[in-house]
Amino acid sequence: MQALVVDDSRAMRTILGKIVTSLGFEVITAVHGKDALEQLTAGARPQLMLLDWNMPEMNGYELLQAVRSDPTHAAAKIIMVTTETEMTQVQNALAAGANEYVMKPFTSEVIYEKLCLLGLAGGA
Repeated sequence: MQALVVDDSRAMRTILGKIVTSLGFEVITAVHGKDALEQLTAGARPQLMLLDWNMPEMNGYELLQAVRSDPTHAAAKIIMVTTETEMTQVQNALAAGANEYVMKPFTSEVIYEKLCLLGLAGGA
């Protein structure tokens, strides 16, 4: 399975990449929403997307909306992984089609639990 990690922080891409790689995912990364959208347009078909909210070029919420408007990616599971902690932001992301929401900072166990809930890791 393939996971797309989208975050403007190299450190965060590395951390998330290591977590999902350890769970059997092949990881591709993008530095912002436009970069991710270009990869999806070019044919990437990840089963999982981990999106930061605050990024240059195109933020994670805008990317979420773009992905959910494209039936090609309807089956992809999307987790927002962000510092945005306002309940309205959480509600907006879930209403726009995010499957789960993780607030930074997080632990690898939190990511694993979310993936279990989504049926993408053992113990689901």
